[in-house]
Amino acid sequence: MVGRIVETTLYDITGQLSESHIKLYFQVSGLKGARADTIFAGHEYSRDYLRSLVRRGSSRVDGIYDVTTKDGYALRISVVVFTVARIRSSQRVTLRKLMSDKVSQKVGQLNFDQFVQEIVLGKVASEIYNEGKKICPLRHVGVRKSKLLSLPRSEESKSVSSKTGEKTETEEAA
Repeated sequence: MVGRIVETTLYDITGQLSESHIKLYFQVSGLKGARADTIFAGHEYSRDYLRSLVRRGSSRVDGIYDVTTKDGYALRISVVVFTVARIRSSQRVTLRKLMSDKVSQKVGQLNFDQFVQEIVLGKVASEIYNEGKKICPLRHVGVRKSKLLSLPRSEESKSVSSKTGEKTETEEAA
Protein backbone atom coordinates (compact mmCIF):
# COMPACT_ATOMS: atom_id res chain seq x y z
CA MET A 1 0.00 0.00 0.00
CA VAL A 2 2.86 2.41 0.80
CA GLY A 3 4.11 4.03 -2.41
CA ARG A 4 0.81 3.66 -4.27
CA ILE A 5 -0.45 6.69 -6.23
CA VAL A 6 -4.04 7.79 -5.56
CA GLU A 7 -5.88 9.99 -8.08
CA THR A 8 -8.71 12.44 -7.37
CA THR A 9 -10.06 15.70 -8.77
CA LEU A 10 -9.90 19.13 -7.21
CA TYR A 11 -13.72 19.13 -7.33
CA ASP A 12 -13.79 16.15 -4.93
CA ILE A 13 -11.75 18.16 -2.41
CA THR A 14 -13.17 21.68 -2.77
CA GLY A 15 -16.68 20.95 -4.03
CA GLN A 16 -16.41 23.64 -6.73
CA LEU A 17 -17.64 22.29 -10.06
CA SER A 18 -15.49 24.75 -12.02
CA GLU A 19 -12.38 22.86 -10.81
CA SER A 20 -13.45 19.40 -11.97
CA HIS A 21 -10.90 19.41 -14.82
CA ILE A 22 -7.87 19.35 -12.48
CA LYS A 23 -6.65 15.88 -11.51
CA LEU A 24 -4.55 15.57 -8.34
CA TYR A 25 -2.16 12.73 -7.53
CA PHE A 26 -1.13 11.76 -4.02
CA GLN A 27 1.42 9.13 -3.02
CA VAL A 28 0.76 7.06 0.08
CA SER A 29 3.69 7.64 2.45
CA GLY A 30 2.51 5.73 5.51
CA LEU A 31 -0.36 3.96 7.20
CA LYS A 32 -1.83 4.68 10.62
CA GLY A 33 -4.60 2.20 11.27
CA ALA A 34 -7.26 2.63 8.61
CA ARG A 35 -5.90 6.07 7.66
CA ALA A 36 -3.25 6.60 4.97
CA ASP A 37 -0.79 9.51 5.10
CA THR A 38 -0.12 10.97 1.67
CA ILE A 39 2.17 13.47 0.00
CA PHE A 40 1.32 15.54 -3.10
CA ALA A 41 2.82 13.74 -6.12
CA GLY A 42 1.55 16.01 -8.90
CA HIS A 43 -1.43 17.34 -10.80
CA GLU A 44 -2.56 17.83 -14.39
CA TYR A 45 -5.38 19.18 -16.53
CA SER A 46 -7.73 16.49 -17.78
CA ARG A 47 -7.14 15.48 -21.36
CA ASP A 48 -10.52 16.67 -22.67
CA TYR A 49 -10.21 20.07 -20.96
CA LEU A 50 -6.78 20.67 -22.50
CA ARG A 51 -8.09 19.72 -25.94
CA SER A 52 -11.05 22.09 -25.52
CA LEU A 53 -8.65 25.02 -25.07
CA VAL A 54 -7.00 24.49 -28.48
CA ARG A 55 -8.46 26.79 -31.15
CA ARG A 56 -7.72 27.44 -34.78
CA GLY A 57 -5.93 30.73 -35.42
CA SER A 58 -4.40 30.99 -31.96
CA SER A 59 -1.01 30.03 -30.58
CA ARG A 60 -0.05 27.69 -27.77
CA VAL A 61 3.14 28.39 -25.84
CA ASP A 62 4.49 25.74 -23.48
CA GLY A 63 7.18 26.00 -20.85
CA ILE A 64 8.58 23.12 -18.80
CA TYR A 65 10.72 24.00 -15.78
CA ASP A 66 12.54 21.95 -13.15
CA VAL A 67 12.43 23.88 -9.88
CA THR A 68 13.37 23.33 -6.24
CA THR A 69 11.32 24.84 -3.42
CA LYS A 70 12.78 26.69 -0.46
CA ASP A 71 12.56 23.55 1.68
CA GLY A 72 14.25 21.25 -0.88
CA TYR A 73 11.44 19.53 -2.84
CA ALA A 74 12.20 19.17 -6.57
CA LEU A 75 9.28 19.60 -9.01
CA ARG A 76 8.78 19.67 -12.77
CA ILE A 77 6.24 22.36 -13.73
CA SER A 78 4.54 22.60 -17.15
CA VAL A 79 2.97 25.98 -17.91
CA VAL A 80 0.75 26.56 -20.95
CA VAL A 81 -0.39 29.84 -22.52
CA PHE A 82 -3.10 30.15 -25.19
CA THR A 83 -3.32 33.41 -27.13
CA VAL A 84 -6.25 35.09 -28.85
CA ALA A 85 -4.48 35.21 -32.24
CA ARG A 86 -1.28 33.83 -33.69
CA ILE A 87 1.87 35.40 -32.35
CA ARG A 88 5.42 35.94 -33.63
CA SER A 89 8.35 33.85 -32.44
CA SER A 90 9.82 36.86 -30.62
CA GLN A 91 6.62 37.08 -28.57
CA ARG A 92 6.85 33.34 -27.84
CA VAL A 93 10.40 33.79 -26.55
CA THR A 94 9.33 36.73 -24.37
CA LEU A 95 6.37 34.76 -22.96
CA ARG A 96 8.60 31.77 -22.14
CA LYS A 97 11.09 34.06 -20.39
CA LEU A 98 8.25 35.64 -18.40
CA MET A 99 6.90 32.20 -17.41
CA SER A 100 10.36 31.07 -16.31
CA ASP A 101 10.97 34.23 -14.28
CA LYS A 102 7.59 34.10 -12.50
CA VAL A 103 7.87 30.39 -11.65
CA SER A 104 11.46 30.70 -10.36
CA GLN A 105 10.55 33.84 -8.38
CA LYS A 106 7.59 32.10 -6.70
CA VAL A 107 9.44 28.88 -5.98
CA GLY A 108 12.27 30.78 -4.31
CA GLN A 109 9.88 32.48 -1.88
CA LEU A 110 7.61 29.59 -0.87
CA ASN A 111 7.90 26.21 0.78
CA PHE A 112 6.48 23.05 -0.84
CA ASP A 113 2.95 23.21 0.61
CA GLN A 114 2.50 26.90 -0.22
CA PHE A 115 3.89 26.49 -3.74
CA VAL A 116 1.64 23.50 -4.51
CA GLN A 117 -1.38 25.45 -3.31
CA GLU A 118 -0.49 28.41 -5.53
CA ILE A 119 0.06 26.34 -8.69
CA VAL A 120 -3.03 24.18 -8.26
CA LEU A 121 -5.37 27.05 -7.37
CA GLY A 122 -4.02 29.25 -10.19
CA LYS A 123 -2.26 32.12 -8.39
CA VAL A 124 0.98 31.61 -10.34
CA ALA A 125 -0.99 31.41 -13.61
CA SER A 126 -2.83 34.62 -12.70
CA GLU A 127 0.44 36.49 -12.20
CA ILE A 128 1.78 35.21 -15.52
CA TYR A 129 -1.47 36.26 -17.22
CA ASN A 130 -1.36 39.80 -15.78
CA GLU A 131 2.23 40.33 -16.96
CA GLY A 132 1.80 38.43 -20.25
CA LYS A 133 -1.19 40.41 -21.47
CA LYS A 134 1.20 43.36 -21.89
CA ILE A 135 3.09 41.31 -24.51
CA CYS A 136 0.08 40.02 -26.48
CA PRO A 137 -3.64 39.28 -25.92
CA LEU A 138 -3.96 36.04 -23.91
CA ARG A 139 -6.96 33.73 -23.70
CA HIS A 140 -5.82 31.20 -21.07
CA VAL A 141 -2.79 30.72 -18.82
CA GLY A 142 -2.40 27.75 -16.52
CA VAL A 143 -0.02 25.33 -14.90
CA ARG A 144 -1.21 22.29 -16.83
CA LYS A 145 0.95 19.73 -15.08
CA SER A 146 3.26 19.31 -12.12
CA LYS A 147 5.24 16.33 -10.91
CA LEU A 148 7.16 15.76 -7.70
CA LEU A 149 10.65 14.66 -8.73
CA SER A 150 12.34 14.23 -5.35
CA LEU A 151 11.93 14.82 -1.64
CA PRO A 152 14.47 16.65 0.52
CA ARG A 153 17.23 14.45 1.97
CA SER A 154 15.75 14.31 5.49
CA GLU A 155 12.32 13.27 4.13
CA GLU A 156 13.86 10.57 1.91
CA SER A 157 15.71 9.00 4.83
CA LYS A 158 12.53 9.00 6.94
CA SER A 159 10.44 7.33 4.23
CA VAL A 160 13.13 4.75 3.45
CA SER A 161 13.60 3.88 7.12
CA SER A 162 9.84 3.56 7.66
CA LYS A 163 9.63 1.10 4.75
CA THR A 164 12.51 -1.03 6.06
CA GLY A 165 11.62 -0.67 9.72
CA GLU A 166 15.03 0.77 10.63
CA LYS A 167 15.46 3.80 12.85
CA THR A 168 17.34 6.88 11.69
CA GLU A 169 19.97 8.58 13.85
CA THR A 170 17.52 11.29 14.94
CA GLU A 171 14.88 8.72 15.95
CA GLU A 172 17.42 6.74 17.99
CA ALA A 173 18.59 9.87 19.83
CA ALA A 174 15.04 10.83 20.81
